[in-house]
Amino acid sequence: MLDDDGDFTMTQLARHLGVGASALYNHVTGKEEVLARVRELVSDRIDVKIFDSTPFFDALRVWARSYRDAFARHPATIAVFATTALDGAGRTTDMYERVVGAFLSAGWPEDDVMTALVALEDFILGASLDAVAPDDMFELRSPDDAPTLSRVTAASRRSVQGDGAALASFEAGLDAMLTGLQARLARLSS
Repeated sequence: MLDDDGDFTMTQLARHLGVGASALYNHVTGKEEVLARVRELVSDRIDVKIFDSTPFFDALRVWARSYRDAFARHPATIAVFATTALDGAGRTTDMYERVVGAFLSAGWPEDDVMTALVALEDFILGASLDAVAPDDMFELRSPDDAPTLSRVTAASRRSVQGDGAALASFEAGLDAMLTGLQARLARLSS
């Protein structure tokens, strides 16, 4: 229902499941718990085990890719989860615990971990939306209205086709983010 409509009520969920609304409350305390469980299902697809065996920035790259892929499969959940407290999503909390631990193990100062993590997440979630955006977002009906934009859009289409365009943009942005985070860590460590 989140994928299709972007939101739901407990009554709508009960109707969708073919049960009475009161029956849902035998299994969950309310919508917040349902959202926490959905968040866990999406987050379970994010690779955090990579931090156990791979250098930090290489692991961060793999984590970011799996994070993008998980949310690109369920883009409607992005707005919901970005505005819903993490509390109650145990496995998702565990995922963040491992990632934050990896930041600290890499030498990140405690007071800057969340700044770096949230900046990276902001980029990843935007890229998740871009992964499902129409390929022709920048194509204009009247190319003469913005000839430079039209020209570079056409050049981009010639070099990267279909889903490859969103992936190429993500990879370029991820390179920039990781390079910036490496520089930030070096600056903060000195």
